[in-house]
Amino acid sequence: MHSDIKQVLYPEEQIRKRVRELGQTITQDMAGEDVVLLALLKGSVIFFADLIRNVASHIRVDFAWVSSYGDGTTSRGVELKVFPDEDLSGKTVVVVDDILDTGRTLAAVVHKLRSEQSVKDVKTCVLLDKKARRVVELEADWVGFHVEDFFVVGYGLDYADRYRNLPYIGVLNEHCYQTEDAPGEAGICKDHGVE
Repeated sequence: MHSDIKQVLYPEEQIRKRVRELGQTITQDMAGEDVVLLALLKGSVIFFADLIRNVASHIRVDFAWVSSYGDGTTSRGVELKVFPDEDLSGKTVVVVDDILDTGRTLAAVVHKLRSEQSVKDVKTCVLLDKKARRVVELEADWVGFHVEDFFVVGYGLDYADRYRNLPYIGVLNEHCYQTEDAPGEAGICKDHGVE
């Protein structure tokens, strides 16, 4: 699995330090608010678990299951599979996601919260911000790292639901996600079950 990674962008220790800083900033910025941290599954699960342990104030947590990639490398639209059924009226919701790229996923979730949930406010926190791929006008309130237009995996980010368990964030070798329409050299990724 590690041999499928072309380059490590953010090592484990750097991620840990940055997540700690994000937790401290959210604690300060949200002081006195009735806050719900809402994780977008599956990608944010590792980031979310580490983040909430670094927020030193009373919070509630909830989860939404949102799909946008599937087994591909480009977004094919947003599907809200599971959404909180708790009453969020009057609360400040901090939506936590692994990556903000096209902006479609976060925009859909923010719109649903604002239009259907009567929340007090919606904030967003993302581990990675990939501005080069943005198609929706949206900026996150808190960002862990800015990333160039690489296909990244690890620390919750995946390709075809694999590589989430890497402790760092790295660039996936191109031949790991080549399609029949754009065949690359035969890669070790097939040996790991990625097609």
